[in-house]
Amino acid sequence: MDVYTDGACLGNPGPGGWAYVVPDGRSASGAEVHTTNQRMELFAVYRALSDLGGDLTIYSDSAYVVNCYQNKWWMGWERKGWRTSSGSAVANLDLWMPVIDIFKTRKELGFVKVKGHSGDRYNEAADSLANAAARRIARDG
Repeated sequence: MDVYTDGACLGNPGPGGWAYVVPDGRSASGAEVHTTNQRMELFAVYRALSDLGGDLTIYSDSAYVVNCYQNKWWMGWERKGWRTSSGSAVANLDLWMPVIDIFKTRKELGFVKVKGHSGDRYNEAADSLANAAARRIARDG
């Protein structure tokens, strides 16, 4: 199954939203009052992985997310005690750890980098839902 994920942030940090869209199927979105864009990108993937079973191909415009999987950054982080190549602590570790646990156990998982804001129907749909969630949380708290 294909799933498109996206995150948005009004300011960085600031109010943020996340979303995923299954083409011609299910979607979900949500928000946090104070967050970052990278965190929302990752949270969208976390929710998609948590909510959807079976074979998944995740389409994301986030190099942060896609490169972690495709380039196996997470393996280096584990070896280095959850430190980056520069020695700093891995950001968003509270999300990365459960996502990485899923990477390890779900062999039917793939990631594809898509160009954001390029007219891809489902990427645009996920972007729209994530931005709407961010605007709602900014307005309503």
